[in-house]
Amino acid sequence: MELLDTAFVTQERGLDGDFRGRIRPGGKGRRQVSFLEAESWYAAMAELGLEGVDKLPWHTRRTNFFVEGLRFPREDGYIVAVGQSLRIWITLECDPCGRMEELYPGLEAALTPDWRGGLLGRVVSDGMIAVGDEIRIEK
Repeated sequence: MELLDTAFVTQERGLDGDFRGRIRPGGKGRRQVSFLEAESWYAAMAELGLEGVDKLPWHTRRTNFFVEGLRFPREDGYIVAVGQSLRIWITLECDPCGRMEELYPGLEAALTPDWRGGLLGRVVSDGMIAVGDEIRIEK
């Protein structure tokens, strides 16, 4: 994982530098980028009894965007706007995998309820983004 202050996100490559964002030939690109709500991450940490300095860093979840102060709908099919031009179509819930369990016992289960594991989406319009950019839900 690499933490970035700015990044370019495109329909062709997803988040610049993340090989998982490329759409494979014949693929649907439903998993191009991922979002994680801060509140959901903190709820999972509290469930595990991990508070303060014991709390795991959010990037343990291996998502592209960590969002504070916005609660996403628990459904797919809407657009998330980031900054001036980036638009991402939310395609599905990001179910936690066994890798989470390898990182910390109980983490997979703590991320399972209420879309705590995050959301996945496909880029529909390119954009340069930066930490602190406004994030909005557009239906």
